[in-house]
Amino acid sequence: MLQQLIFNGLIAGSIYALIALGFAIIYRTVKFFNLAHGIVYTAGAYFAYTLVRHLHLNFPVSFFLSMVFAGLLGVAIDRSVYFPLRRKHASNLIFLLASFGIFIFIENLIAAIYGNQILTLRTGPIKEGYHIFGAVITSIQIMILIVSLALMFVLWLFIKRTKLGKAMRAVSDDSVAASVVGISPERTIMTSFAIGSALAGAAGILISLETNIEPTMGFSAILKGIIASVVGGIGSIPGAMFGGFFIGIAENLGIWKISAGWKDSISFLILIIFLLVRPRGIFGRKGRVETE
Repeated sequence: MLQQLIFNGLIAGSIYALIALGFAIIYRTVKFFNLAHGIVYTAGAYFAYTLVRHLHLNFPVSFFLSMVFAGLLGVAIDRSVYFPLRRKHASNLIFLLASFGIFIFIENLIAAIYGNQILTLRTGPIKEGYHIFGAVITSIQIMILIVSLALMFVLWLFIKRTKLGKAMRAVSDDSVAASVVGISPERTIMTSFAIGSALAGAAGILISLETNIEPTMGFSAILKGIIASVVGGIGSIPGAMFGGFFIGIAENLGIWKISAGWKDSISFLILIIFLLVRPRGIFGRKGRVETE
């Protein structure tokens, strides 16, 4: 039983980590809680559903195109809503309310197009899982874990080794100083939204292989992403990854002795404890956003 709960926690944690990573990348450059990140997660899943079910594309192609779509959606949200607000020097509260408005609008748009019924991306018969270390894990779960880890590794390489990644780190630390040395903060923000939103879309697609799709699925996702980011340290890339896996494992171990309905309550309890004991999270640093 323990081994199974840990495996389930790793699978859930890999999804939470992708959401939190995308959230953290965007937060590092714009410094506000982008709640619309949750609906990009949902839109990615529905776009993949459309490609697979209606256009009959294979899953790898659908996965890639849906990530691109999610990235473009994130950029479109930034250019059409957040950019004009930045030019007017709007407060963080205004940005937060705007992001919530975007979330509600796109959620209702998805419901109007696809309906409120539950859909599924899964195809083919359900196959028996593999027995590994006393736990049963399916081929879909293995794929979710491998793809998630691969995306995290590619993101790490991008942030550490590429010119754009270094520009994102520079803007995160000090956008004014970055602009002085020739780095465009707005171009960097667009890049952050594209990458962060693509990760959110990937998370939505991967979880759709394991569970069902519905218009409201993004709200719980963004809450888990925020909690994972807070636990790891807001704006920290390694912290977001750690926080995602920590929340996933903690939730699944927590329901060992209690009802599964308490899973979300466990996440919020962890959030409260971290805010009381270590407000800046495991990887956070006083006075700046962690960029390593």
